[in-house]
Amino acid sequence: MKALVLAAGYGTRLLPYTRTVPKPLFTVAGEPLIDILIRRLAAAGCEAVIVNTHHLHEKIEAFISERRFPIPVTTRFEPQILGTGGAIRNVAAFWDRRPFMVVNSDILTDIDFSEIYRRHLAGGAPATLVLYDDPAFNTVTLSPEGRVVDFDGSNAGVLPGRCLTFTGIQVLDPEVINYIPKGFYSSIDVYRRLLADGKPILGLAASEARWSDLGTPERYRRTCIEVMAEAVFGHGGQGRGTVENIPLSGDGSDRKWYRLVSGGRSMILADHGIHVGSTQGEAGAFEDIGRHLYRKGVTVPRIHLADRFSGLVLLEDLGDRHLQDVALASVDESAVVDLYRQVIDRLIPMWIDGREGFDPGWTWQTERYDREMILTAECGYFRDAFLREYLAMHLPDDVFQDDFERIAEGALGYGVTAFIHRDMQSRNIMVTGGGPHFIDFQGGRLGPIQYDLAALLIDPYVALPEALQERLLAECADRLGRVIGINLKDFVTGYRYCCIARNLQMLGAFGFLTRVKRKKGFEAYIPNAIQTLWRNLTKGGAGKFPELSALALDMKRRMGEGR
Repeated sequence: MKALVLAAGYGTRLLPYTRTVPKPLFTVAGEPLIDILIRRLAAAGCEAVIVNTHHLHEKIEAFISERRFPIPVTTRFEPQILGTGGAIRNVAAFWDRRPFMVVNSDILTDIDFSEIYRRHLAGGAPATLVLYDDPAFNTVTLSPEGRVVDFDGSNAGVLPGRCLTFTGIQVLDPEVINYIPKGFYSSIDVYRRLLADGKPILGLAASEARWSDLGTPERYRRTCIEVMAEAVFGHGGQGRGTVENIPLSGDGSDRKWYRLVSGGRSMILADHGIHVGSTQGEAGAFEDIGRHLYRKGVTVPRIHLADRFSGLVLLEDLGDRHLQDVALASVDESAVVDLYRQVIDRLIPMWIDGREGFDPGWTWQTERYDREMILTAECGYFRDAFLREYLAMHLPDDVFQDDFERIAEGALGYGVTAFIHRDMQSRNIMVTGGGPHFIDFQGGRLGPIQYDLAALLIDPYVALPEALQERLLAECADRLGRVIGINLKDFVTGYRYCCIARNLQMLGAFGFLTRVKRKKGFEAYIPNAIQTLWRNLTKGGAGKFPELSALALDMKRRMGEGR
């Protein structure tokens, strides 16, 4: 048996992603579709495969040339796209006297190709089409005797039989090529000509197998989730089990979160969205950094399976209790102090051990927390998203520039450099029976560890009293001094600068989420964040940051916090 994999199409239903990635290279559980199909054909006894190409042909050809398949695989470029029928005729010299198989490249299936081929040989028809019950595409009428009657459902309800979907999997006798004219031609028109000529077409209904058309983003995403969940839950060899998909409340990002439940087990699904391009995406950073931290013994969830292209990551379920929930529910301050001590005890090895072997290439957006990042992602974000957009202030680009430069210089100049999480707030810390665990680490990079400590202690979701913040700062500095040795005064100075940088970032985020994303729940935390900003700006005297201090005082008054 030989086979043709149809891979020339434009993938218009998958736009805009197919502008840069041909649909045969979309991945499922980390494996490109065309790779999955070719290997399944080889396992079914196929001796050689040819792949027709047109749209983004060079990417498909490069992929195939780099892979080591167990059978010969070649490509045939079509300067002008020929359609499914035209593609079959265009590779006529590839076929021999035996029946051959043709398979669409935008499907995922576990249909037994060898069984289909055997059924064709025994069926006595020049063409055998594999059919599937998919209400979204059911148009092929199949008779009770297993013969295809039409391709538009026109005889459904008139003649005995049922309507099914053509899967794009077919086995053909060489004589079928005689029904295909040169140039562009549809395989469906070929089959209509066969029927008109009195030739039977066998239809095999694959009712128990998996077949998914991945031609739209939603169908692609749904199939990826099903396959990945089955792999992790262990349904693969024992029949597909039922997986319940429960949406979870999201955070400030555009990611979607779900809890998948099956057979008394559960896991969390993080959906980052499809990522195209050669640069590191958010899902890639999530996987790389998460696996690194887990190997280092940091208390992060175990990543079970990830697919960077689809943006899907399946990870350990740590429950629903965030540090915010536990801290706010505690009536005893000593319990809160003990909880934060546990967090700090686990932060220190994350900083130190996470630095060892950390690859900056794993990072998303920027490799380090550096001056440029502080000026753009912290200070600039505050100016643009909070002052200009949220407060509708008209400001020049260089406003507060001197103060911003001082913040960047101080945060980096006094910083203790190691691995930082960069969003170490109470909603990114889960509290389990095993203690605090850190989530949402995809923004991690090398930078001043004081930034993480600042994010934890000035976090507006919990709003720790200032005295408690200072107490925990002192304890953390003391423990660090015993572990790695630090200059206490410099550490605290760097912490003060990082508090201001983090505060500006928070206000920028709250302004953006409230005004642009319409997530009004974040607006309630703005007054506290402004109060904290004023307090941190003036800790060393307002003269150090004169413009920002005056602004913070004015905002306090405008928000009713100055009384």
